[in-house]
Amino acid sequence: MIKLLLLAFSGLKFGKLLASGGTMLLSVVVYAWIFGWRYAVGFVALLFVHEMGHFLAARQKGLNVGLPTFIPFVGAWVELKDLPHDAQTEAYVGLAGPLVGTVGATLCYLLARSEGSNLLLAIAYSGFFLNLFNLIPVSPFDGGRITAVLSPRIWLLGVPVLVGLFLWRPSPMLILMAILAWPQLWKAWKYRKDSVEAQTYYAVPAAVKWEYGSCYLLLAAYLAVMSHDVHEMLGTHGAGLT
Repeated sequence: MIKLLLLAFSGLKFGKLLASGGTMLLSVVVYAWIFGWRYAVGFVALLFVHEMGHFLAARQKGLNVGLPTFIPFVGAWVELKDLPHDAQTEAYVGLAGPLVGTVGATLCYLLARSEGSNLLLAIAYSGFFLNLFNLIPVSPFDGGRITAVLSPRIWLLGVPVLVGLFLWRPSPMLILMAILAWPQLWKAWKYRKDSVEAQTYYAVPAAVKWEYGSCYLLLAAYLAVMSHDVHEMLGTHGAGLT
């Protein structure tokens, strides 16, 4: 009986691994059909690095978390089966994805400069922009989870950012994200400092707020500069992915 239970448990774990790997492979195939397999592999690899940042941070905090799931043109996510205990934990898990993802994009950029590869430069750009996009300060973006440690009211600053992005590059994805963000924006609008939630979940020492606020701004600034500079490099070197 015990052997059967162990076998079933192993099969369940293998099934989750297979599902994660399957969606990852599907994304590679879809992106390869449009952009070529080399770019697709690199882009999905950077997505994976980003999500593993969340995964490892959640595990470090003792949260039950699932392996990454990928959906082409939507992105990827890890399922938190345990909710964070407080805003600080949520910010820690939220920051880990863009932070680790930025390290991955930077390494790709350095390799691109070393090898003189436009392909790697394009992949690095996608990584920088992806992580910058995720820092929009409204939930469900990572930026919303990070800035919540300061105050959920900061989510309201994400509204003009989303509107500006949509006017610049209209996309169904932005509409979907706006729909997902609406309940959180309503929550931010009704947020009160004297509420029970503010005095429990969002009760974070000032030093911690300064720490996460500084990390957020520095990371956003770095990603903005790198996204701009790498985009300019690609324009200068031409569009060939070699």
